[in-house]
Amino acid sequence: MWRYLTENLPCVNRSAEGRTVNGVIDTPPPGHPTAFSRVTLSRIMTNQDVNLYGTVHGGVIMKFVDDAAGAAAARHCGFNAVTVAIDEITLMVPVKVGDLVHAKAQVNWTGKTSVEIGVTVFAERWNEADREPVNVATAYLVFVGVDAEGNPRAVPPVVPESPQDVRRFHEAEIRREHRLARRQAIDRHRADGA
Repeated sequence: MWRYLTENLPCVNRSAEGRTVNGVIDTPPPGHPTAFSRVTLSRIMTNQDVNLYGTVHGGVIMKFVDDAAGAAAARHCGFNAVTVAIDEITLMVPVKVGDLVHAKAQVNWTGKTSVEIGVTVFAERWNEADREPVNVATAYLVFVGVDAEGNPRAVPPVVPESPQDVRRFHEAEIRREHRLARRQAIDRHRADGA
């Protein structure tokens, strides 16, 4: 499996040599398997978390997602990483006061200095103990590893362990291509004076 992954994933750095590009040392630390970064955060939603409709405010869920993603990024990198983009967040089902909510996060993809974290949020209904947890949200966030001065630094490559991890890696590359294409299209539009 390792041979397949290192031959088919361009991000896996098999060289111990490094160089500095634009002030960033691009020699990443050794890679980590996908499971290394997985974290689950859990909390009970309270009356302080509700919106005007009596359900948990979407912003509370978004912060919870960012907290879980940040923990996964820090675990994977072994140093500070900061949120630079929330690529996508989907809030599918309302969360209620009293629900025990779990945010499960893992690194899906790594570049030179950035990582994409996938987060899935589940809720256990407090008054339905025999029911399966409900999938209430999914999100993809991008973090950049930073040094003590806040400059980008190389992150360890992620090494997908399963076909599902490989699928997530490639889907993250598609999301990255779309982010870059959107940014370039907007820059071209602005340059044209529109």
